Amino acid sequence: MSADIENFLMMLAAERGAAANTLAAYRRDLEGASAILGDLGAAHTADLARLGSAWSDLAPATLARKASALRQFYGFLVDEGARADDPSSALPRPIARRPLPKILSHDQITQLFARAEMESQGGTAGPVRLLALLEMLYGSGLRATELVSLPAASLPRDAPLLTVTGKGDQARLVPVSRRARAALDKWMEIRPDGGKFLFPSRGKHISRVRLFQMLKELAVRADLPPEKISPHVLRHAFATHLLEGGADLRVLQTLLGHADISTTQIYTHVDSARLVTLVNERHPLGPRAQPLARKREQD
Repeated sequence: MSADIENFLMMLAAERGAAANTLAAYRRDLEGASAILGDLGAAHTADLARLGSAWSDLAPATLARKASALRQFYGFLVDEGARADDPSSALPRPIARRPLPKILSHDQITQLFARAEMESQGGTAGPVRLLALLEMLYGSGLRATELVSLPAASLPRDAPLLTVTGKGDQARLVPVSRRARAALDKWMEIRPDGGKFLFPSRGKHISRVRLFQMLKELAVRADLPPEKISPHVLRHAFATHLLEGGADLRVLQTLLGHADISTTQIYTHVDSARLVTLVNERHPLGPRAQPLARKREQD
């Protein structure tokens, strides 16, 4: 890997607090482009234009991500004085619409939890741990990485809130429901001694991959399609169901740890039927408002 790429990644880690997964993604994209063009630091506009054909088979979202990584890379080189021009204008600019997240219904959530709760009744470590993980994903909206890497010391003694360090090393408070607290307390009673992580495994913590596997295995046992279940889907269900219950979008932005409200707006979409009902019931000219308006006119 070139020194320019290494320096760029070091900047992302030091100045922007980029997470390890983010840095790995940037590294793959930049090394992939370097394999096509050679030294990226010395590439010109004509060289970058070749990437359009090389990446022609990629999905729009993947193409947009790779182009974004290169634009940031060349912006860094210009800022550092490593080169005088920015050739990234030649990169392809696909128009990619963000897909709506997968949806879990309330019935599917109930079915998933019913299976997890039944399995945990025996008090065996694996099922008890899985129920605690499930409660935190759906009850607090944590990302997979945030959940598996929780320190044991982060578990509050009395407060119903948990401090989580998310993307960019940004700390936020997330709620711990009574259900989740009960599941965590049960897990702490049988959790192996030692280790700094709440969910330890082999001297560290359970991996994101293992968390994915456990959830999909649980889905199969609960007679649910395994492709519909993942940590991200449960995080989305947390947000969507709170929004359906009347939660404020700004509150959800804080709970989810989104830097931009536009991310929350896409991530927590609401079904169209509820929006229509909301307009019909709450609009100033709607049926509910008309009797009040007539009363004010009479007064």
